[in-house]
Amino acid sequence: MPVRIRLQRHGKKGKPFYWIVAADSRAKRDGKFLEKLGTYNPNTNPASIDLKVDNAVQWLNNGAQPTDTARAILSYKGVLMKKHLLEGVKKGAFDEAEAEKRFNAWLEEKEAAIQAKRDGLSKAEQEAKAQALAAEKEANEKRIAAQQPEPEVEEVAEAAAETEGEAPTAEVAEATETEAATEETPSSEAETSEEEAPKE
Repeated sequence: MPVRIRLQRHGKKGKPFYWIVAADSRAKRDGKFLEKLGTYNPNTNPASIDLKVDNAVQWLNNGAQPTDTARAILSYKGVLMKKHLLEGVKKGAFDEAEAEKRFNAWLEEKEAAIQAKRDGLSKAEQEAKAQALAAEKEANEKRIAAQQPEPEVEEVAEAAAETEGEAPTAEVAEATETEAATEETPSSEAETSEEEAPKE
């Protein structure tokens, strides 16, 4: 019975979620499987993978063949690396302690690279948020400036109103002076006519 390590699709439409399973190659994609080895969620960035490394190595040693995608996932999680180190132990190149030490060093390096990617993504997200906030503030300032009238126009209007206000007051003063003069002249003429009248 040929065994394949492959992905079994779950999740909903547009949001796939996969199980990593060891199954008979003649079984349906989402049908019966021999063992569930882990899960793979491509919806997150970076993709989250939970895998039983030792069980996957055991299936590979027993002759299971991974699909292309499953092979990439196994390589990413270090299953193929561990299988390679165990073959070195069998050949007598080094002992199991050395193999475990090398595998742990590889895992630490891989985890550091993943963490660096996460940090870079979070930093990029923060920068994008800061740029969006700055653009929004600039747009708000422009909108507020467009709503307020220009101060120069107000000053010119006030100056024009002041000059218009001064001109009528001067005209009114001149008019009152002329009226007063006209009122004085008839009274003086009346006095002269009264003085002249008794003489006749």
